Order: sequence, then C-alpha cells, then structure tokens
Amino acid sequence: MSARLIGLRPGSGPARRARLAVALTAIAATASCGGSSSGGAFKPSGTFGGAAAPATTAATPPSALPTAQVDQDVLQRYREYQRVYKQVYATNDPTPLAAVATDPLLTSITRDVEQTRSKGEIWRFTNALNPKIQGRTKDGSQVAVLDCVRTLAAYRYSAKTGKRLSGYEGGTFLYQVIMKFEGGTWKASKATQGKEC
Repeated sequence: MSARLIGLRPGSGPARRARLAVALTAIAATASCGGSSSGGAFKPSGTFGGAAAPATTAATPPSALPTAQVDQDVLQRYREYQRVYKQVYATNDPTPLAAVATDPLLTSITRDVEQTRSKGEIWRFTNALNPKIQGRTKDGSQVAVLDCVRTLAAYRYSAKTGKRLSGYEGGTFLYQVIMKFEGGTWKASKATQGKEC
C-alpha cells in the first residue's frame, strides 16, 4: 500500500478505545416508488405485483467501479464500522463486528470486548468523525481512511448496577483505518492511532 501508516501513541486501554469509536446515527434507507399491477396490495407470500424478487448478484469488485464510487462506498462502510464499534462496547456483544470488520482487527476488538465484559463493565461514548480517503493499493482491494476523531464524552459503567465508574473528558486524535474488500463488501481490517489533530 502506498499510504504511510501512523505510529501508535503510548498508552492504551479504555480511553484509547473510546477515542477510536464514533457516534453516528444510522443512515435511513430510502425506497423508490413505482407503478405496479398489484395496486399497492400487501403480498405476504413474499412477492410484489405477482413477480418473484430479483436474484441477488455478487458485488462488483472495486477495480471495476469509478474511484469516486469506491470512495463513497468505503466511507459509508467506515461509518457503519464505527457505529457497530460503539454498539458492541455498549452491549458487550462483539457478534455484529463480523459484518463490518475482518482480521486482525476483528479478533483484537472481540478480545477487548470480551475482556471488558469479564470485568463487568460497559463503555458508552460520543464521538465526531471527519474521514477522508488517504490512499489505496494498486489493485484497489484496500483503501486507507484517515480520520480526525473527536471524542466528546466517554464513560465506563458497571454492567450490573448501571453506575458510572469513570469518565474520559475527550480529545482529538488521528486514526488510520485500512478498509479491505472482502466477501463482496468493505470491512475494517487494521486501525492505528496517531497524533493529536
């Protein structure tokens, strides 16, 4: 990859995890309207207008798409990764990560969430993002996203009592996340914290 990786800052733990996470609202899906011979009738059989649902096609590889489209797709999937990251720490359930992350990042976050759960704690945080595409591999299968993540607030709670145990005032740090095209979609595969931004 032609992108330069950012070195890790000293220290780790909950504050670092909180800074990496981002709070974004879920993107609402929109549906288009069109004419139909069904007259808008509900078809519980799983068909619409008497026609079967179209077969799902395999995702188009990134090398076959315009760069602007790939960039848009990558940034959308990056935001989804950040949303799921926040969710798994709030629920102590790493299961949803597999849809947005791949190894080595998937294993690393899963272990950390399980460790947090074993301590009887959960994390809740609010972050703001400003992601940009930093670079890509020649074959286009990996794209580096550089983001200045601002943590507005982060709190550690007891999973048993709900009592707030500690908090993090916030901060702003650069993060580089390598998004990898795998299984027909973009997934976060590596994340590195850099300097303050």
